[in-house]
Amino acid sequence: MPSNNSQPELWLIRHGETAWSLSGQHTGRTDLPLTADGQRHAEEIGRYLAGRPFALVLTSPLQRARETCRLAGYGAVAQIDPDLSEWDYGAYEGRTSAQIQETVPGWNIWSSPVPEGETIQQVAARGARVIERAVKAGGAVALFAHGHVLRILTASWLGLAPDAGRLFALETATLSVLGHERETRVISRWNLPARQGGA
Repeated sequence: MPSNNSQPELWLIRHGETAWSLSGQHTGRTDLPLTADGQRHAEEIGRYLAGRPFALVLTSPLQRARETCRLAGYGAVAQIDPDLSEWDYGAYEGRTSAQIQETVPGWNIWSSPVPEGETIQQVAARGARVIERAVKAGGAVALFAHGHVLRILTASWLGLAPDAGRLFALETATLSVLGHERETRVISRWNLPARQGGA
């Protein structure tokens, strides 16, 4: 585990499995619960973290993130931050990429419009606000949130364009850590499943 407390660390925890994460449907603001496996994996994240103290714990207001946070043992100290909500997919909510491509050939979430939803720049702006808040906390910060918003936040942490988030595959119920190597912001750990003891 990263242990350097002299510079901020962001511990990214993607929520556990939902029915739509299994099916590949875009799940933005639809407030789905965790599946039974998702609940179990969230508990396993908690066993891995073993009550590790954080200077700040933030969670998306959506129940799949809040429940992951609670089952991991941090519900009592977590603060809800709407900026950690998942990308608003607008008209594409609940649809898979393949379904969207039937009517919009070549559509891609990273480079194509999202009708009635957010732009990638709007998601990046939210992520930047979370980073600013986390850095001010003065230590390790846990963020319980969602795949796309955490990938875009990671791109922002590294000083990359928002669409660089496409390079960072992120599974459900995983732990990742953003930190420093000397003064350079880096990815210290990525997409590691606590349920396999690999984080």
